[in-house]
Amino acid sequence: MLTQNKALFLDRDGTINVDHGYVYRSRDFEFIPGIFELCARAQELGYLIIIITNQSGIARGYYTEEDYAALTAHMLREFAARGIRITDVLHCPELEGPNRKPAPGLFLQAQRRHRLNMAASLSLGDKPRDVRAAEAAGCGRNFLLTSQDFTPILQAL
Repeated sequence: MLTQNKALFLDRDGTINVDHGYVYRSRDFEFIPGIFELCARAQELGYLIIIITNQSGIARGYYTEEDYAALTAHMLREFAARGIRITDVLHCPELEGPNRKPAPGLFLQAQRRHRLNMAASLSLGDKPRDVRAAEAAGCGRNFLLTSQDFTPILQAL
């Protein structure tokens, strides 16, 4: 069966929120201005919004899976309060392996889970490893966020 869904893949720290280093508490989670507008526009255009994030702070013992889950729930509530549905959030708590970016494992899991047309999808991350992982998974357009300006991505949708 031909896949029909397209996705906007987002990294979390440094793309959705300001990267203050191993953020795991909602009081430290600061959304980057413009992220809600970007996601709302992508949603209007039929993109599924999927977050793919390395979370090595878990393996390093800085915070727990429960801390991560609580912060993720907070983040999802904030998106939902603005009418934005996040389709999925996949994370890699390990320090290495097939799911840790720059490896494409989480992108490929999302592709299978949501029947994604990777060539029609796009990704946005703040580190070269985000782009490399998306490219390795066959994502059609990949953007490296070098400032907190989402204009080029909005224009690419």
